[in-house]
Amino acid sequence: MQKLAKREEQIMQVLWNRGPSFVKEIVEDFPDPAPHYNTVSTMVRILEKKGFIGHKAYGKSHQYFPAISKEEYQEKAVGDVLGSFFNNSPSEMITYFAKSEKINEEELKSILDLIKNKSK
Repeated sequence: MQKLAKREEQIMQVLWNRGPSFVKEIVEDFPDPAPHYNTVSTMVRILEKKGFIGHKAYGKSHQYFPAISKEEYQEKAVGDVLGSFFNNSPSEMITYFAKSEKINEEELKSILDLIKNKSK
């Protein structure tokens, strides 16, 4: 699975959140300044060629939907970050977040509780 560019990810976020949408609806969900309709339309067709989205035709209009779930893409993206920056070690990644103060003690305890409950 390929990595998405920033705008492609934004389009996918809209589709994951809204569900099936027409290009006009996708544009409406972008923060200002929103890209032009034609730009989003082109990017949607590219995402479809890459296999990230599909469409249902209504005459000349197309309603687009995600072909992969957010969780599938998330798993791939996190795996890439783990491999590239943390030697495939989740503990190295958590250590990085703790040392850089991007995660607090309460969040760390929550992670530990999650791990303990999963192992039961």
